[in-house]
Amino acid sequence: MRLRYLTLTAVAFFSAFPLYYSVVVASRHNSALAEVPPPLLPGGNFFANVARVFDTVPFGLALLNSVIVAGSISLAVMFFSTLAGFAFAKLRFRGKNVMLVITVATMMVPAQLGIIPLYMLMIKLEWTGTNYALIVPALVNAFGVFFMTQYLSRALPNELLEAGRVDGCTTWGLFWHVVLPAARPAAAVLGMLTFMSAWNDYFWPLVVLTPDNPTVQVALSTLASGYVNDYVLGLAGTAIGTLPLVLVFALFGKQIIGGIMQGAVKG
Repeated sequence: MRLRYLTLTAVAFFSAFPLYYSVVVASRHNSALAEVPPPLLPGGNFFANVARVFDTVPFGLALLNSVIVAGSISLAVMFFSTLAGFAFAKLRFRGKNVMLVITVATMMVPAQLGIIPLYMLMIKLEWTGTNYALIVPALVNAFGVFFMTQYLSRALPNELLEAGRVDGCTTWGLFWHVVLPAARPAAAVLGMLTFMSAWNDYFWPLVVLTPDNPTVQVALSTLASGYVNDYVLGLAGTAIGTLPLVLVFALFGKQIIGGIMQGAVKG
């Protein structure tokens, strides 16, 4: 048992150390990178470096854009994927299996193949340079639909739905009062994964947004695009850009872990 805890402690340490060391470097001057041995304690320049980040790029706007985009996409994916998963898992309609197979098959298509037609569509809709171009195409995804379908097919008893119908619930009423509460653990996991994916997305925001209206990842790439790399500046921006992910996991980590464990014991 002691060996197990020592192993988990070592894994946690080596997982968290890169983030900690980025904060250490972000709180010092660039000369700290050449010090031997390297510094292991934070310096006193973190807030000054953070101020330089906000002076160099519109990082406040980038944070706001990323929060809006990632939050909107996560909520939409959780809702629509649960709705579609309920339909595929528990409702009977013609062509259900074929539609589910087609939905899952789209996961095999590289996203880069759709960049050009999607960008042309954004031009026609006059959404280039706006957050609509990031949010609307990502309102639902095939992985979320498949994930919620598999979860609800096991976690939602048919008897519970039949009891709701006997009590006079419509299909929409069943979704609101029966399906959503049962799907909450899996939806929390899906929402966390979606938030991280949307927050870390770089290629599509780089293509469709303008430099004066970036997301966090685009702003970070701008910090690292100088002729001479200012590593302290980039790591200071990275530390700020990582903070919302840490806060989201701190707020919803218990429910996310509970959802993962509940899914692990199903079967």
